[in-house]
Amino acid sequence: MATSPDGLPPALPGRREVIDTAAGRVSVYGSAEAEGVPLLLIHSINAAANAYEVRPLYLHAQGRRPVYALDLPGFGFSERSRRLYNPRVMADAIHAVADAIARRHGGVRIDAIALSLSASYLARAVVERPEAYRSIGLISPTGFDRRLSGRGPAGGDRGSPRVRTIVDSRLLGPALFALLVSRPSMRFFLQKTFGSKRIDEGLFAYDYRSAHQPGARHAPYCFVAGHLFPTDATTLYEALTLPVLMLHGSRGDFVDFRDAPRFAARPNWTIRALPTGAFPHFEDPATVTGLFDGFFAGLA
Repeated sequence: MATSPDGLPPALPGRREVIDTAAGRVSVYGSAEAEGVPLLLIHSINAAANAYEVRPLYLHAQGRRPVYALDLPGFGFSERSRRLYNPRVMADAIHAVADAIARRHGGVRIDAIALSLSASYLARAVVERPEAYRSIGLISPTGFDRRLSGRGPAGGDRGSPRVRTIVDSRLLGPALFALLVSRPSMRFFLQKTFGSKRIDEGLFAYDYRSAHQPGARHAPYCFVAGHLFPTDATTLYEALTLPVLMLHGSRGDFVDFRDAPRFAARPNWTIRALPTGAFPHFEDPATVTGLFDGFFAGLA
């Protein structure tokens, strides 16, 4: 598969296509040679996010079942135009990709796994269209801590238009983003994610290249300004009735899951804490994929 005009290679093997959606042009990787229930993988949100973040999960599923992964709007090979990125945009992209997968596989319900903040977007998509999904997996999801949990206005976000105007200005924005995605800065934030200096170097290298593509700053600045954080994450998680497997780490900066025990008591939720950072599928792929394989195998 060819690189982009600006030298970004594919993050994942298989076929990559771009589909037009209500959220703009969205890039989707897919490997559908095997039979079975399709699996959709959704990366997290950060300054350099892209589909490489789900690579261990994608490679494990490839050849075992149909597997797909998208670049969310504003990231990777998806449209990176200068516009407002918020939870509605992200959920619309997930809707479009899930619909396209279902059409390709005869209308079957799919499984989906999302990382970090994107777990709330997947939850929104499932609540809005529960008939499209068989089950979901959440890895280190946000919204279970004191700061980002909430039962605020439905469909709202925590954004500050004033902050976004400042950071994403044409004069100041490029310089600020250059600092944010410098190699030292990116290594620092990945170390916080992994809870260790032993980060995945392949992920670091690809993130750096992806973050230096044209338009790369626009979605991250909506993230910095709070527009990508929903106000109703708790309400969305509480509304889920399908089977949910949630995994999270216990090391690093993203370990506040104080609300998790309440969800673990629900019959459709299974929650496991692992001795890793926030990306356990990179640190201990065998354990993570084994847990998901067992979870999916137990579904009707």
